[in-house]
Amino acid sequence: MPEVIVVIGSGSIGQAIARRVSAGKRILLADLQQDNAEAVATVLGDAGFEVEPTTVDVSSRSSVESLAQQATGLGEVTGVIHSAGVSPSNAPPEIIFKVDLYGTAVVLDVFGTVIADGGSGLVVSSQAGHRLAPLAPEETEALATTPADELLDLPVLQSERVTDSLLAYQIAKRGSSLRVQAESVRWARRGARVNAVSPGIVVTPLSRRELSGPHSHQYQRMIDACAAGRAGTPDEIGSLGAFLMGPEAQFISGSDFLADGGVTAAYWWGDLASGS
Repeated sequence: MPEVIVVIGSGSIGQAIARRVSAGKRILLADLQQDNAEAVATVLGDAGFEVEPTTVDVSSRSSVESLAQQATGLGEVTGVIHSAGVSPSNAPPEIIFKVDLYGTAVVLDVFGTVIADGGSGLVVSSQAGHRLAPLAPEETEALATTPADELLDLPVLQSERVTDSLLAYQIAKRGSSLRVQAESVRWARRGARVNAVSPGIVVTPLSRRELSGPHSHQYQRMIDACAAGRAGTPDEIGSLGAFLMGPEAQFISGSDFLADGGVTAAYWWGDLASGS
């Protein structure tokens, strides 16, 4: 039976990871927009990969379930790369929570029932979740373990508490990493692993919009203050993602790897820290 790598989101980081883990396997590439999926499928196909483009709306459980059914129809699902999401520059808090948090929870839930023994998953999260102040223990537990379809009803996510899109994004990404940790227990029962990677500022079409958006000065300050002194590239995240999905990382599951050039360290302890 052919091995299938499911790639959710057609962005540059998802592509970079897929290129490194999908040789000789079938790629099911899903995006909200069929045109986007087809365009990337053509590029990957021209590079020698076997790709099936399709659509998915991660904010819809039925859509994600249909994607999982399509994937199992193609072969044995040995890898899942979830990189779909929205940004705080162009989405309000309620959409951020529905796509970036609920969507991740549903993907982990649904594909946790079909992932093959020895398979692996990777969620592309964000450094933003690492810059959020500690949540109350009960909020942390709720974000990690509340059934996905009840997640958006949590008090910590309500509009009267979260009015800023950037704060919503931080909470959503913290929640995504918590979901990965909690769901890794269930994935392990199938003999599979799942991890997250939290990139910093990586040059992609999406980040270019961020860098020219309302928080552009904050992003530039991060770049200037971090150890790397520059933005990252999709290939750098792709190499880390491929390691986490591959055989050399069999001892790693339920973890979130920060790859931000040192921005978070500078935020808490360096030139970006409060009072600096």
